[in-house]
Amino acid sequence: MQTQEILRMLRLPELGDLGQFFRSLSATTLVSMGALAAILAYWFTHRPKALQPPCNLLMQSEEVEDSGGARRSVIGDSPQLLSHYYDDARTMYEVFRRGLRISGNGPCLGFRNPKQPYQWLSYQEVADRAEFLGSGLLQHNCKPCTDQFIGVFAQNRPEWIIAELACYTYSMVVVPLYDTLGPGAVRYIINTADISTVVVDKPQKAVVLLEHVERKETPGLKLIILMEPFEEALKDRGQECGVVIKSMQDVEDCGQQNHCDPVPPKPSDLSIVCFTSGTTGNPKGAMLTHGNVVADFSGFLKVTESVVYCHGGRVGFFQGDIRLLSDDMKALCPTIFPVVPRLLNRMYDKIFSQADTPLKRWLLEFAAKRKQAEVRSGIIRNDSIWDELFFNKVQASLGGCVRMIVTGAAPASPTVLGFLRAALGCQVYEGYGQTECTAGCTFTTPGDWTSGHVGAPLPCNHIKLVNVEELNYWTSKGEGEICVRGPNVFKGYLKDPERTKEALDEDGWLHTGDIGKWLPAGTLKIIDRKKHIFKLAQGEYVAPEMIENIYIRSEPVAQVYVHGDSLKAFLVGIVVPDPEVMPSWARKRGIEGTYAELCTNKELKKAILEDMVRLGKEGGLHSFEQVKAIHIHSDMFSVQNGLLTPTLKAKRPELREYFKKQIEELYSTSM
Repeated sequence: MQTQEILRMLRLPELGDLGQFFRSLSATTLVSMGALAAILAYWFTHRPKALQPPCNLLMQSEEVEDSGGARRSVIGDSPQLLSHYYDDARTMYEVFRRGLRISGNGPCLGFRNPKQPYQWLSYQEVADRAEFLGSGLLQHNCKPCTDQFIGVFAQNRPEWIIAELACYTYSMVVVPLYDTLGPGAVRYIINTADISTVVVDKPQKAVVLLEHVERKETPGLKLIILMEPFEEALKDRGQECGVVIKSMQDVEDCGQQNHCDPVPPKPSDLSIVCFTSGTTGNPKGAMLTHGNVVADFSGFLKVTESVVYCHGGRVGFFQGDIRLLSDDMKALCPTIFPVVPRLLNRMYDKIFSQADTPLKRWLLEFAAKRKQAEVRSGIIRNDSIWDELFFNKVQASLGGCVRMIVTGAAPASPTVLGFLRAALGCQVYEGYGQTECTAGCTFTTPGDWTSGHVGAPLPCNHIKLVNVEELNYWTSKGEGEICVRGPNVFKGYLKDPERTKEALDEDGWLHTGDIGKWLPAGTLKIIDRKKHIFKLAQGEYVAPEMIENIYIRSEPVAQVYVHGDSLKAFLVGIVVPDPEVMPSWARKRGIEGTYAELCTNKELKKAILEDMVRLGKEGGLHSFEQVKAIHIHSDMFSVQNGLLTPTLKAKRPELREYFKKQIEELYSTSM
């Protein structure tokens, strides 16, 4: 068809008449068209851009040839496992020196006093103090070698990092001490690692150490270095039992006057021994080399390009009081925020608890769905109309500058992750791993904002699954125990060859004890736990942690412990309600009372059990996997009361003993 015919059909002038047509347009019409053109131009140049993923999100890992089904990351140019990111940063000492150079001696470690802005130590200040402290340690009978273990018994704070770097500067090994690992754990770690010197933050911890010496439980402890001021009486008490008490400043001053040249470590040298609590027996000291640590964080760097010490990044510490954390966040305005899933759950619950009418909840869900649609298309932003109307307050509560949230250590709810990716307007990554592989072995690929998996293997390790016959998991179905191998995998447990052999096989594969499943996109899903399984009286195997992860999504439930017995045919549970959520949840069901009263209300207990069972059915639980009775407990499981590990995992033997009476009653009244 000719152009003139098309124009005639559209009742438009022919090409020869277009000049007259445009001349006939009014000035108002031209202005309107110009405004429209300007708006369109602005939209095209300012419209939100989708994040470009570093690989094909439909194939995030690939099988390694002749490896028994192992898979590797597809990110990167080389099939070789990543051992380091920069040639001049192969040890933690070199990592910090690179950061010093890259930052131009910029701010490094931040701290604050109550109601004051953050103060910052520069990279050079940190490096100098580390050399002074390290030199001071050498003047106090410490040796610049990897046989010298230095204990650090303190909360996270700038002095912790300075003490750590002091050890790395002179090839010594850091051993963190925790009083939360259970009774006698500090004593056990000091003796197992032959620790003669401990750096502590508060005088109270020095007293704890002295009490061990006075009882002749830690005869090798000779020097305690205190970060904070202390009274002369503490020094006298130490002298009486043969322990020297010194301030960190005094040791630094001594080192400055007797400075020693650094004795840098090699990548293969031990850097840190992290004692993990486990859930039974004595803590296990996971031995990690400089190469292990560098390989692992290099894997994260390859995937996320995040800023850390080797890039001259800065780290701010909270005041030490968890009640002031929100205030610290607002003062610090962090860009990267590592959290545990429990905190994300509380944020999610708090946001929805404030939507206290059907209309408010509908509007909140509508806004979240609009932003979640953007997230699914790869757009992450915090400047949409929905942010202005609904989400800017929650973003401001985290300081308003967060660009990346990293979560791990426990399963994260897909519902919560999906909502917070939209509400917080930042990238939310989920990782999986354990201390034995230097924290992480899988990580969310940028651009893949789907939930229900823990991402693909990091570029620093391979992952394979092996059959678990007793639980009917088979690699032929893409399921099995998760095993990890690579330069981030630890060297074994300190002085514990038996448990080392249980964790590491002859080919160097770390057996995690977790059950995984490969998804079609090459990502890994955690579906079960090999440990902590038990058999019911009728012969059915049960994995309680998997069941707990389903029940924990019940709105009024803060914590849950599922218990089974091989002599019983069904499960029972201990439930701790959420004190912020349960009262309003109860009121909607016509049940009134204080938190303490509600915890003893039989009608409410019945309603909570019904909600848990409903979630269990939706989650695909078999009838024998559902709890038949619950006890409501008003106090949270915590590290302090010995029911959780420092990584907030349930200490199942302790929970079983603690609730022995309640469990017996549940079975006796439910038969």
